[in-house]
Amino acid sequence: MDKEKIKINPEFYDIMPVEYQELVENATYGKEDRGWKDVGSSKELIEEHSLCAGCPESIAFRHILASLPNPEETVMVGSTGCTSLVFPHIALHNIHSLFGNQNAVASGLKRALAYRFPDKIKDVVVLAGDGATVDIGLDMTLQSWFRQEKFATICFDNELYANTGGQESGLMQKGFVGKMAPAGKQFEKVDMPGLAKTSGCHYVAMLTSSKPNRVEKVIRNAVLIAREIGPTYVQIYTPCILEIGKQMMEGLQEMRDSEGPGQRFEYQEFITDEAKAYMEAKHPKKKRKKKRVEEKKVD
Repeated sequence: MDKEKIKINPEFYDIMPVEYQELVENATYGKEDRGWKDVGSSKELIEEHSLCAGCPESIAFRHILASLPNPEETVMVGSTGCTSLVFPHIALHNIHSLFGNQNAVASGLKRALAYRFPDKIKDVVVLAGDGATVDIGLDMTLQSWFRQEKFATICFDNELYANTGGQESGLMQKGFVGKMAPAGKQFEKVDMPGLAKTSGCHYVAMLTSSKPNRVEKVIRNAVLIAREIGPTYVQIYTPCILEIGKQMMEGLQEMRDSEGPGQRFEYQEFITDEAKAYMEAKHPKKKRKKKRVEEKKVD
């Protein structure tokens, strides 16, 4: 997928919404050094998306879309939930799966693409909420990791079922009282990063979307390692401001407050020795840049 393939038919151009015209014209496809800094001048998600005003998921979506290393040849697999409402508004190939089977669909898709296009790099990225990833789809999530399927899994952790009224999810905080969980959560938040590590993931990260440069680094690592080594997992806190009683402008601060030292979303990153060796061998440019920075500090 590139700008040559996603042109709007000239006969229909003038009746297409301006947002969709800009979606095609201002996407950053083909730009090798694309990243979160392009968000202000490019467009991979239209303004008139269907998420709530101020929703942290929209922030995370923009950062992720800008950080994908190979958007022209990437297919995202989503699931039922808030994320499924916004996928029609992004400039990227995507598939909507049934609730919870997104990792099973991605497994078949990745294998089919590898068979059909053996000489092309085709990335598959799963993006779903905590209900689809950890509750209803946990078996298929884990099985894809056990089989070492080569795609990245991103979980938007709302800490509840945001799309259907605030029911309890496995990632809800202990003691939290939701609109449809009046008794409060009775057990601890599921340690999904821990499960990912012990289930075969070669790269695992947990963070919020308040620091776009960190999101960019994590997403690139997750996609590149999954491409060659094996499954990767990223868990991003995207609080549902409606369900936790916040105003639309308070989502960013909620994420910042939750990622401090000792907080439940304090930044975590894990990488296997195999994945680390691959990144150092295949992507030496970043390694050299880091070395130059360290040498400057010494000087």
